[in-house]
Amino acid sequence: MAALGAVGVVTGRRIQGAFENFLAPIQSRDPTGLTSLVPDGGGFRFYSVTSTIPSRNAVTYRLTVGGLVDRPGTLTLDNLRAMPQTQLVRDFQCVTGWRVPKVHWAGVRLSDLLDRVGVRPGATAVRFTSFDGEYTESLTLAQARRPDVLVALDMLGKPVTRDHGGPVRLYVAPMYGYKSCKWLGGIELTGKVEPGYWEQNGYDVDAWVGHSNGRDDDATS
Repeated sequence: MAALGAVGVVTGRRIQGAFENFLAPIQSRDPTGLTSLVPDGGGFRFYSVTSTIPSRNAVTYRLTVGGLVDRPGTLTLDNLRAMPQTQLVRDFQCVTGWRVPKVHWAGVRLSDLLDRVGVRPGATAVRFTSFDGEYTESLTLAQARRPDVLVALDMLGKPVTRDHGGPVRLYVAPMYGYKSCKWLGGIELTGKVEPGYWEQNGYDVDAWVGHSNGRDDDATS
């Protein structure tokens, strides 16, 4: 029985790996995340609105910051890691109902980055773009300056992976996950909130956990 159990473990791992490789191209085309029920993502489900997953590394990554700012520019991953780092332990809540509790996050507070570039009078919102070429999101300036909004560099105790939106993603702790723009490539200060990708498809612009889908409790504390 012990020998059979050992064979089952080894064989099971091989089958699991083969199944995950089979699912990978399907998941990359699945905006619902429902194909990612295989337990290989720390409880997270995979989401992408494009047919391919973009890729940047520590050398090629760039974050552009512009719009209504005094000092527009481009930041590398090293630039971001050289800034003061903040750590948070917060839940990640999807508007569809699933939740991953007590996720460890680390990165630069968005408010610190905004202070670095200097916000001009007239700016009332922040627009985010993904380097996938499709995804966008927005926050009001007041929301963006909350201490629990991060330009996240680390997640689950290690650098944010490509599948989780790395090497840099937005994390908006008190809001549903669609506000936390993956593969963050651009930050723009604007004069008004511009509805993001999912909001143009009917999602709430203000996505506070517990208030937007009518059934979830606040899971951010």
